[in-house]
Amino acid sequence: MAYYFRDQKKYIEELKRYEPKMQPKELEEYKMFVKRHKDEEEFDSISFGKLKALYEKYSAQREKKNYDHFFKKPDQENSN
Repeated sequence: MAYYFRDQKKYIEELKRYEPKMQPKELEEYKMFVKRHKDEEEFDSISFGKLKALYEKYSAQREKKNYDHFFKKPDQENSN
């Protein structure tokens, strides 16, 4: 399986923001990933899977809420 170095880089850069929230074991694992990444080592499938799991845990893509109903335009209020 070919995992791209840029995906690895994206995950590591994104996880940097979440370092303070990580558990000690996860932080230690993350720092090992950073060291390996600095050595420009491409991760194997197991390591990449662990990195991806950390990424999915901490940077969950949240659905953006639509607040348009709170901000009605004046002409919309008159017509209702």
